[in-house]
Amino acid sequence: MTTLDFYKYQGTGNDFVMIDNRDLSFPKDTEIIKKLCDRRFGIGGDGLILLENASEGDFKTDFKMVYYNSDGNESTMCGNGGRCIVAFAHFLDIFEDKCTFMAIDGLHEAEMNFGTVKLKMIDVENIKNIDDDFELNTGSPHFVKYVENLENFDVYKNGYAIRNSERYAQEGINVNFVEKTAENKIFVRTYERGVEDETYSCGTGVTACSLVYMLQNHVEKVDVKVLGGNLKVYAEKTENGFKNVWLEGPAKQVFKGKINL
Repeated sequence: MTTLDFYKYQGTGNDFVMIDNRDLSFPKDTEIIKKLCDRRFGIGGDGLILLENASEGDFKTDFKMVYYNSDGNESTMCGNGGRCIVAFAHFLDIFEDKCTFMAIDGLHEAEMNFGTVKLKMIDVENIKNIDDDFELNTGSPHFVKYVENLENFDVYKNGYAIRNSERYAQEGINVNFVEKTAENKIFVRTYERGVEDETYSCGTGVTACSLVYMLQNHVEKVDVKVLGGNLKVYAEKTENGFKNVWLEGPAKQVFKGKINL
């Protein structure tokens, strides 16, 4: 029986099983990953993240991020997971205050400052308007819908319906519901594909909602409330989209342990 050392991290309540896989010893098996993410029979988490050495041919980066959803499948970019792996790499003394790493959507930069991680996201060039809603990719595909009284809104029921609609059923999409709470402040709740439920926070989703708000209100910074805390998003408008997109917020180690696979 193999014993696995693991760490548990969370970024505004979006929680992950974190594994130092620089020796490439972790078995990338869907059922094992699914079990580790199970909140009753495993460690529990919205996803599992492997920290690996950068692959040959990559830009000279500090490390590589490999992300899996809780269903056990490798997935697209996770913004809060990206912030958490930066905190994990800092804990492992891989860097001091600034780092670069490769993820499935390409190169990322990040800064660590007293438990707060500022992560550079990909440039966004295309925000589609679908009726009164929006669709865009911030490293993962997102649907953004404005609603009222979001605190009492049925995110699971409505998110499930959109994610499994004919347009999105095959590939899936993350569904974000957003409400403006004050000037340049929004409240976001997200139904995540792969988790197939609402999570406490979704970094790429928060980024998507913020960019839609920026597009409509011509600002470069948005404060975002999620169920698990608060985040900030910064960006610069381009002709067709946004560049220099940064996601900022806390990322913390919750506990560490060993588990038999």
